[in-house]
Amino acid sequence: MFSRDFNEIFHKYATDKEIFHELMPLRTREILLVAPAFDAFTLEQDGLLTEILFDGYYQLNMSNPPRVTNVSTVDEALERCASRHFDIIIVMSRLGQGGHVELSRALRQAAPRIPIYLLLNDNVEVGVMDRRRQELQRHFDQIFVWNGNPEIFMAMVKFMEDRANVLNDTKVGLTRVILLVEDSIRYYSRYLPILYSEILKQTTRLAKDQNMDRMTRTLSMRVRPKVILATSYEEAMAFCDQFQDCLLCVISDRKFPKDGTLDREAGIKLIRALKERIPDLPTLLQSSDPLKESWATALGSGFLNKNSYTLGAELSAFFYERLGFGDFVFRDPQGEEIARATDMEDLRDKLRTVPAESLVYHAMRNHFSSWIMARGEVQVAKVLARFRISDYRDPEEMRTFLIDVGDYVQRMKTLGKVIPLTDSTPRDEPNILRLASGSMGGKGRGVAYTHSMLSRMDLESLVPEANIRIPRSAIIGTEEFTGFIHRNGLRQMVQDDPDDDAIKRRFLMGSLSPELTAKLRLFLTKHAKVPLAVRSSGLLEDSLSHPFAGLYNTFFLPNNDPDPAVREVQLVEAIKLVYASVYSKASRAYFQAIDYKIEEEQMAILVQEVSGRRFGSRFYPHISGVAQSFNYYPVAYTQPQDGIANIAVGLGKYVVEGEKAYRFAPPYPEMDMLPPKEQLRTTQKRFYALDMSRTSVDLYSGEDATLLNLDIQEAEKDGALQHCASVWDWNDDRIQDGLDHLGPRIVNFRNILKYDQFPLARILQRLLELIREAMETPVEIEFAVNLDPDPQNGKPTFTLLQIKHQLMESGDVNLSPEDLDPAEVFLFSERCVGNGTVEGLRDIVWVDPEGFDKFETPALAAELEKLNDRFRLEGGKYVLLGPGRWGSNDRHLGIPIVWSMISCAQVIVEYAMENFQADASLGSHFFHNVTSLNIGYFTVPYPRGSSLLDWDWLRRQPEAWRSGCLVHTRLEEPVHIVMDGRRSASAIFKRAPAPLPEEPEEFQ
Repeated sequence: MFSRDFNEIFHKYATDKEIFHELMPLRTREILLVAPAFDAFTLEQDGLLTEILFDGYYQLNMSNPPRVTNVSTVDEALERCASRHFDIIIVMSRLGQGGHVELSRALRQAAPRIPIYLLLNDNVEVGVMDRRRQELQRHFDQIFVWNGNPEIFMAMVKFMEDRANVLNDTKVGLTRVILLVEDSIRYYSRYLPILYSEILKQTTRLAKDQNMDRMTRTLSMRVRPKVILATSYEEAMAFCDQFQDCLLCVISDRKFPKDGTLDREAGIKLIRALKERIPDLPTLLQSSDPLKESWATALGSGFLNKNSYTLGAELSAFFYERLGFGDFVFRDPQGEEIARATDMEDLRDKLRTVPAESLVYHAMRNHFSSWIMARGEVQVAKVLARFRISDYRDPEEMRTFLIDVGDYVQRMKTLGKVIPLTDSTPRDEPNILRLASGSMGGKGRGVAYTHSMLSRMDLESLVPEANIRIPRSAIIGTEEFTGFIHRNGLRQMVQDDPDDDAIKRRFLMGSLSPELTAKLRLFLTKHAKVPLAVRSSGLLEDSLSHPFAGLYNTFFLPNNDPDPAVREVQLVEAIKLVYASVYSKASRAYFQAIDYKIEEEQMAILVQEVSGRRFGSRFYPHISGVAQSFNYYPVAYTQPQDGIANIAVGLGKYVVEGEKAYRFAPPYPEMDMLPPKEQLRTTQKRFYALDMSRTSVDLYSGEDATLLNLDIQEAEKDGALQHCASVWDWNDDRIQDGLDHLGPRIVNFRNILKYDQFPLARILQRLLELIREAMETPVEIEFAVNLDPDPQNGKPTFTLLQIKHQLMESGDVNLSPEDLDPAEVFLFSERCVGNGTVEGLRDIVWVDPEGFDKFETPALAAELEKLNDRFRLEGGKYVLLGPGRWGSNDRHLGIPIVWSMISCAQVIVEYAMENFQADASLGSHFFHNVTSLNIGYFTVPYPRGSSLLDWDWLRRQPEAWRSGCLVHTRLEEPVHIVMDGRRSASAIFKRAPAPLPEEPEEFQ
């Protein structure tokens, strides 16, 4: 029960990092120091104040120390206040000159909301000023004394920040409050620097002990206890009332004003009153009279001699032992120590063994929450503070809850993060491990982002029938690649343009760093005999501008040799060969083609468990695929924003390499994009699987060294087609569901897409929406599905392998009628599929509408086939224009062709006539070829509306050949074709745009 409650409450709060960002909204950036000329000169020349602040911030890993502006006169101060914002104004005493009140009034008028502090030089001035203290306190927010102690400046800055932020921080982050009760300017000016120094030192130490990253460590400094100062009994009690739930401790002088007069026992009375209210509140009585220690002991309070030479050390001991900055000391009800925990993991272990009465003792005093808060675990401390002893049936239930909380916190601290691999890293946690530092590269970034995103989602409610996960993964950062190239002297070798075999041999001879080798060995012990994929993750991979994906190698490893050393060698070889693929001939040619320097590329490595299951001696998933959130080739009633998915049986290599996969739109999984006979022709015939029969592999021979390319019948023998295929019935010319009939198999996933055997379409639709919104761009995902029930919860599993930006070819294309010059355009249509640009086409094959006879379409088809054959022999491409529907079997709706008859067409146009109109061909038998070859497909309706088709211009162009109404026109200049897939708009310009003028040589 309580674990469920804890989980619900935990997720209501922001993460620790988010809380850290909300803490201390007011931080000191600008300080105006108003000092006499001599003091200003001294501070400026010696760099005293700036250096103190800078050094203090630097040593405490705190960023952005404030800037100090020195002025010596009132006029200068007022002028600066008028031109710049300041967070605090410090006025150094002008003893002998007077005018403190007048100065403060002038500054207050110029900057009414800025704290103004008066800084006296030494104790002599304190004595002189005491007679005017009440008057000065009305005009200055606080009075301090310097006494030559440079640390007072840091204390004044922190004191101002605490006063400004304490209300926000206690509310947002449950930040603890230290109440200092002291009315003596001399003593609190001495005491605050020591207090802040100790607080910051202890907070910094704990941040380092928690193994936080640098940014989190810096942010966690904001959760430190806040110090507030009271100078009277009434003020102290008011603060206690206001911050009672957040009080960490009270440090009080013995004598200070009470009821308007100086009371020598006010501190004792204050501690006594607070102990009655909060019995276990840590308190510290300070007095210059050492004999008062017995009084403090009687009250159950600590004691500090104000004149002690070891004041800082004694205060440090108080923080360490009483305020949660040191070990957690388990005590029995009599206060005797019985156990000690040094960190969170140790605390969880001790919770299992300490007596129940000790747990009750500490829980009643809120010690667990305070100790956890001191370690920056704000989120957990806030939740723990909600529970009381009365919420549990008995102490043992509380013990179980606290242990569960510890385990839960450990999981939550790593959930969605990339964490270093160590001996204590849990094997079963769905973490992404870091094996070497540096950038994670394109694929690594995508997987890490996916992991973080999924960890924040309620996947159980998203699709309750399935598990949604990422594969267990490890990332080798780019620093290892850089070191590998340098350490093995490979830079010069690759610059000499060797062949691919020479590169692979030389890279295999290189050595990885000892640190990575040790990590790989540890990784393999935690992933013994689990198939692995070793993937490239280049810095430039999955970029928005160029499709680097697929350029580098990916290796699949059975990882099943009984000898761990052999498995280690195979993994190391795969990593080296991925590194080598950066410098392959194909890679270098691609870099040259896109005008990139290959030196700009750095390679990270992504190692993932292969998703799937074992079928005898082979391993593969039931389904793998790629889905995109934007579809350039929508059919029927689908829209481009509905997206598209391509799926197949077996490893995803089959899909990503463009083999014949099954296509569907996730919002409409029941809709067939191809007619039945076309499904039979284009169905999946083969599939890829990982060969588990061999333990030794020859990775040098290439990516396919460990893979099997099998006939789809082998998948049926394995039982993998049960829900993935149907049967073609020759007798009735139709598809029959299931595999109970004889006949050719059609891999169309009908049980899954039409009968919802597995909610694949819903998962893809929801994930594409979520990821697209998160990345604010069209996205592409790769995935795999295992239909077998998971042993833990009985559900099949959807594994999200990769995410990346969907490549938007041709950049920003914006085609609309109002932006076009009709004189420059041959054709414009707002009904198009396809995306990108087509250049270099000078041939247009077209059916002249003036001579067209719809009863002669079969003869036109035969002529067109002959013309297409000539183009095929010459290796040419053309733009094809014709009336009605291309490819229709009904000769009265269009020209009855099959794909082979127009296979050289690069752009296909269907135009409508007043008496000859038909719906577009998409979904017909050649649609698979149109989509797979990125053929432009335009429709010009009748009436034209916003569309354009300039027949007059076309008729004026030279004809290369004519047969009746079928014409071949060869242009003197090539046309320029633009397809804006996002708007479904297309245009054919009469000539390509003029190239930009070259830069003068001196600017190149």
